[in-house]
Amino acid sequence: VQLQASGGGLVQAGGSLRLSCAASGSLEIINAMGWYRQAPGKQRELVARMASGDSTVYADSVKGRFTISRDNAKNTVYLQMNGLKPEDTAVYYCNADPSRTVVAGVLRGYWGQGTQVTVSS
Repeated sequence: VQLQASGGGLVQAGGSLRLSCAASGSLEIINAMGWYRQAPGKQRELVARMASGDSTVYADSVKGRFTISRDNAKNTVYLQMNGLKPEDTAVYYCNADPSRTVVAGVLRGYWGQGTQVTVSS
C-alpha cells in the first residue's frame, strides 16, 4: 500500500486547509484510513480516522473544526481543516490500517510521507 499526501501549507489562524491522501496498491486489505499529526517534541497523535462502514473518530481537540471524508472512486481520503489554530501546527501523516479498530497509543499500518501544516497567530 502506498500513500501520497498533499495539501499542507502556511495559513493564518482561523483559516482553512484541505489535505488529500491518494492510496494505491493492495487496498483490499485496508479497513480504515486516517490522519495523524506530530508536532516538534511531541508524539504522533490521531487526528481523525474513518473505518469501513464510515464510522469516524476525531481527537477532542479538532472536533467541530476538522472533517474527514473519502472518495472511493479516487481512492482518496481528505481532511478538511477549518478554524485552524497555532496549536494545529504539525506534520500531518496519512495512515492506512488493515484493522477497523484503533488502539490508543498504538501506531500501525501504512504511512504517507507527511505534509507540513503551519498556522501563524
